[in-house]
Amino acid sequence: KRCIDAWRVRLDASSLERAASNPRKVSDMSQCGQEGLDGAPRSGYAMAEVSQALEEVLSRTSTKPAVRVSIQEVHVGGRMASDVVATSPHPDFDASIKDGYAVVSEDDAGKRRIVGEVRCGHVVRVEEGQEDAGFVLERGEVAYVTTGAPIPPGADAVVEVESTVDQGDGYVHIARKVDKGNDIRKRGSDVQVGETVLSTGDALGAAELALLATLGVGQVDVHAKPVVAILSTGDELVEPNTNPLPRGKVRDCNRAMLMALARSAGAKVLDLGIAGDYPQALDELMDAATMAGADAVITSGGVSMGDRDLVKPMLHRRGKIHFGRLNMKPGKPCTFATVDSPATPEGNSKQMLCFGLPGNPVSSWATFHLFVLPMLRKMAGWPNPHLRRVHVKLAHTVKTDPVRPEYQRSVLEWMPPSDDMPCGGFLARSTGGQSSSRISSARSANALLELPAAKGYIPEGSVVSALLVDDLGNMPETELQPMTSSSVVCQ
Repeated sequence: KRCIDAWRVRLDASSLERAASNPRKVSDMSQCGQEGLDGAPRSGYAMAEVSQALEEVLSRTSTKPAVRVSIQEVHVGGRMASDVVATSPHPDFDASIKDGYAVVSEDDAGKRRIVGEVRCGHVVRVEEGQEDAGFVLERGEVAYVTTGAPIPPGADAVVEVESTVDQGDGYVHIARKVDKGNDIRKRGSDVQVGETVLSTGDALGAAELALLATLGVGQVDVHAKPVVAILSTGDELVEPNTNPLPRGKVRDCNRAMLMALARSAGAKVLDLGIAGDYPQALDELMDAATMAGADAVITSGGVSMGDRDLVKPMLHRRGKIHFGRLNMKPGKPCTFATVDSPATPEGNSKQMLCFGLPGNPVSSWATFHLFVLPMLRKMAGWPNPHLRRVHVKLAHTVKTDPVRPEYQRSVLEWMPPSDDMPCGGFLARSTGGQSSSRISSARSANALLELPAAKGYIPEGSVVSALLVDDLGNMPETELQPMTSSSVVCQ
């Protein structure tokens, strides 16, 4: 209770009455009319709720098949497509944890004869001077060992080199007696034979790849990368390197942004460029995506209500639109459709998943994270492709939209423990003006605040939910001190 407050949204009585008498419930996400000004253009699509729309996307998303690749070629963040079971233990032998001397634990401290040395990859008996000759340690004898080297037969403990004095005549003084097993890492103590070390759906990072290499697994089954075709629409768009900028033209920023987001999600990206505002241009680029075997197509722009907004008609003509409007801000005109593609070489039918994202950069950015990213995650084999949700404390008062739920860009930082949050927690700061055309508001954002539709505001200090859109590695630094020994319960 001290760490999580309830939302304190201040509503006027009339807005509560309107909400009660006009519930926004959509039972059919296909074609639906809309009230409006007589004679004015009206959308033919129901206003879908975000959660409903996301489930629609994921229900039509298939996980990519498995491919076998070398561990040197695995995409970091890729997902396992099969389990890996250890066929050998690790370590494969009893190994020394430190540089020192292998000893017989029954011996007391004192002068001991050095009969050999065992280094990583080499075993030498001193008297014979032959590599890999091997020997069995007896009481009163020791052998020099290096970190990670096998424990010679007969030895059952290691004394670290700091507790010894080399006497220079083939003998060493052992300064202390140690217990059996001291500084020995036992065979199979890290991984045992038959142990499942990685499971289907596990993410592959640097540590996982090192584990596979350690166990002799040079190739793994991972889910293939989704292939995503990306294009922008609009006669006003020009390439980013256009200088000087002609009057009335706009540099295309959405395509570079969406390509970067798709690549960061592990997708293979096809750049289809810019389509002008005429049907043939869109059809040609969609044909190119189909011929390239794209799993998904992402367009930006051309999904609103203007006479040159051609993406929805194109998707309706070529496939089936599953939603064409969303009850959210920003991103209301976001569209999702499926389009049939030629059968795969195996004869399987295939559908391209197509997103018509809004042209405003922030709307495009937000709807990518809310819908496209979970789709790509499911394709890539994520067991749970949803964005992760956390509770955050507002650093300032936030105004809410009276009509639509809003996803506001924010920067999360860690707040040290305080009287009202003794465990600490995330503090959310707005990125500034939330206009859907202000792409700078997404520049440093690592979360989307989930704000309800309500006429009013949420006061500073309230706790709300937020969806993570970044790994928090670039989270603002806070002055936190490391844990001290005073926090340890002594035994």
